[in-house]
Order: sequence, then structure tokens, then C-alpha cells
Amino acid sequence: MIEMTTLKKICEEFRFEGVLTECSPYGDGHINDTFLVVNKDKYEETVQYILQRVNHIVFKETEKLMSNIENITSYLSDMVREDELEGGYEVLKLIRTNNDNSYHKDLEGNYWRAYVFVKNATGYTFAKDNTMLYSAGKAFGQFQLMLKDYPVDSLFETIKGFHHTENRYENFLKVLEKDVHSRSKYCLDDIQFVKDRKNITTMILKALELGEIPYRVTHNDTKLNNVLIDNDSGIGRCVIDLDTVMPGSALYDFGDAIRSCGSTVAEDEEELELLKLDTARFDAYTNGFLEILKHELTQTEIELLPYSAIIMTFECGMRFLTDFLDGDNYFKVHKENHNLIRAKNQFRFVKEMENNLEVMIDIVNRYC
Repeated sequence: MIEMTTLKKICEEFRFEGVLTECSPYGDGHINDTFLVVNKDKYEETVQYILQRVNHIVFKETEKLMSNIENITSYLSDMVREDELEGGYEVLKLIRTNNDNSYHKDLEGNYWRAYVFVKNATGYTFAKDNTMLYSAGKAFGQFQLMLKDYPVDSLFETIKGFHHTENRYENFLKVLEKDVHSRSKYCLDDIQFVKDRKNITTMILKALELGEIPYRVTHNDTKLNNVLIDNDSGIGRCVIDLDTVMPGSALYDFGDAIRSCGSTVAEDEEELELLKLDTARFDAYTNGFLEILKHELTQTEIELLPYSAIIMTFECGMRFLTDFLDGDNYFKVHKENHNLIRAKNQFRFVKEMENNLEVMIDIVNRYC
């Protein structure tokens, strides 16, 4: 727990308007520490900001990460001003420090950044209805479309091999072999599940390496709660959490979104019999995403979209399982065996999609 006196000192490093009245934990992110800052300006009006301590253990080259975010948000802001996108589409706005930097590094080596709080919009862990998924699909599609001409090679890779599924698999095997916490005995079926699907770990990677699909500027963490939904209109207002924006594949973004929103339950639901592929949810998100991007994607990308949902879900489950075996060092856990619960959940969803692959292919083809 970070003390209020420490947070107050950090807030003083940024060009916040007004006087601090409150600074409290915000959201349910797995990686960074996030706080809602509430100030009162000279007119006694409330001004809100988001303050984050970036996890520099996960993001080892934080300066490069912040360079990506600074350049991307500037580029997108200019584009929004020119195009006047529908629904009041917004771009995250960084707050500069007193030294005119995009981040503050404290005496303990922690990195802090701040954004303007996006008002009257909410990030949902689980969609209330399919219209919300359609809106999220459009928002993430719009984010990628707006960056289609951004120079991909100018971006730093903030996490090396983040969606390199084959390397994730090799790392899983290394952690399993060491088994330093003697946990493998609790998940033998899950370990075999991963090994049985080694062949899918290279499907997207080979297509990229062979030039069959292009590298694009991608978000790479398209969970539903990373797009803020307008409280009144229901339109996807703002794409957030830009830490993993880097060169990648459109398949990463589509697949990870389906992983997070296509299931009938949350990603840590323990009653696996409740977990199904909701084809209506898949349909809604696919509709929104392809409404924006269908003319930009190549034929090979379109053909691989349904498979990407399986691959990204498998990859995430494998990462949860690897972290469980390794002693829960990466993802925040909130209960016993949390990462193992998450892994089992993801693997069940993989099975559901494998069993419904033809339905998924038909839906993609209908919208293309």
C-alpha cells in the first residue's frame, strides 16, 4: 500500500490544475498501480486525473515505453482534430511534469505518469450487452485504422516477444522443467493440454515471417476494459492502456479481444461448466471490428481471424499456467491458486472455440 503522503508528493510533480482533495486506488489492472486523483480548481470545480505507477519490472525499458505513448497519443490527437470522428472519440492526454517530461522518476526508481480523466465513460470487465461489444469492436478497429500509416519501425518493442507464442511455449517448458515451487503435480492435465497444442504456436508467427500478413501498429492488449464506453451514447469513446502498443499483427488484437469478451463468464470463473462460447458476442464484436477494418485487412488476415481467437486465448492460458508454476511473479493474484484458476478457464474456452470453429468462420465471412 502506497501512503497518501507519498502520493501527494508525486502529484506535486505534475502540472495538475487545482488543489488535491483525494487520491485513491482505481480500477482492477493486473500490472500497474492506478489511482484516481481528484482536485478542486480555483472555481471550486472538480478536476480529475489518472495517476499510474508503471511496473518497471514488467516494462524494463520504461523510457522507451513512454516515448511510444507520447508519440502515438500526439499523432492520434492531431488526427482526431482533423477528422472529427463520430461520438466524441477521444485520445488519452498525458499530463506533463513540472520539468516538461511525460513521466516522473522518483528517488526509489519508480516511474509515474498521469492522464486527463475521461469523464462520463466506463471500462467494463464484462459486457452488459452485445451492443457494447459491437461498440468496442468499432473502437479497437478505429484505433488500428487511424494508425495504419504510422511508421511501424519507429516503435520500440516494450515487452520483447509479447505475443511470440512459440517463445511463450518454450518458456513454459523451461519453467515446468525447473518446477521450483513443486506445483506441477496440481495441474498435470493442464500441462498436457498445452503440450498437445504446440502446433498452433507458430501459425501467426510464420505468416508474419513469410510476409503473408503485414506488421501493423497494434494495441496488443485488447481486453474489453481497455476501451471506455460512453455512459450516454454507448459508443466506444477512448482506447486506453497503451503500454503494449508496438509492431504486431491485427490478428493479435482481434484474437485477444475475443478471448476477453467472447465467453459467457469472467476469465477467473471457477465453475467451468458455465463457460461457453457465446456466438452472439463473437458476432457482435466481429461486426464492429470488421465494419471499420474489412477493407484494410488482407485475405489471409481475414482467413486467420477465427484461429487467432483460439491462439490468443491459448497463449494467455499458457502464460497464466507458467506464472502459477513460477510462483505468481507476473500477474497480480487475489486468492489461492488464482493463476491456475485463470489458466483452466482459458483452456476451457479454447476447447469451446475449437468445437465451434466452423460457426466462427461463417460469421467472419458474413461480415467480409
